Amino acid sequence: MGVRLIVVDDHRLLAEALASALKLRGHRVLAAAAPAAGAAELVVARAPEVCLLGTQAPAAPGAFDPVVRIKRERPQVAVVVLGPVPNPRGIAAAFAAGASGYVRHDERIEGVERALVKARAGEAVVAPALLQGAFAELLNPAAQPDDEGQRLLAMLTPREVEVLVRVAEGEDTRLIAAGMGIASSTARTHVQRVLMKLGVGSRLEAAALAARTGLLDRVGYGSSAPPGPGPSR
Repeated sequence: MGVRLIVVDDHRLLAEALASALKLRGHRVLAAAAPAAGAAELVVARAPEVCLLGTQAPAAPGAFDPVVRIKRERPQVAVVVLGPVPNPRGIAAAFAAGASGYVRHDERIEGVERALVKARAGEAVVAPALLQGAFAELLNPAAQPDDEGQRLLAMLTPREVEVLVRVAEGEDTRLIAAGMGIASSTARTHVQRVLMKLGVGSRLEAAALAARTGLLDRVGYGSSAPPGPGPSR
């Protein structure tokens, strides 16, 4: 018997394409919509068996807030996240929010379909390769802290590094903007990019990760002068 589901994605064309493919395979798609942030309202109203929730940024703050609300108001609905390969914290965040599964966004439609059916049956769904990668990293989080710090540092622009240092010093958006001579909206954007690149959900997590991996030591955290702003991006 086909699954009764709702498909939501940040990109409407992708949501509609997935919906069409699943309809052809005998499933009942109640709705296909965008953006993913509106998934909760739609699911609460329509009460499907499964919600296929597509996201392009699983590490972004609040990415799984819709899952939390769905599970709070419609606990019987299974949520399967469809997205890029995140770090282990991204996978953990999806399941911590209440998701029943995480499927790679480049998975074949047959794999997506299997995930939907298993989630409806109450099974947890995650690809073995993703699970193995998550366990490998979680079991050896500090095997090479210096290399990890360097890898994270290489992901950030000079300006984002300065933002991270200021975040670690406890500065809010207003202070960051004033200290760097930029608009508050620009400072807020820089902070969000730093959080996304580091794969964390809060400023506190960003500061803790930077300290644990030695990233702050590499940029002279605690010295009298902040790092140079470098070219803005």
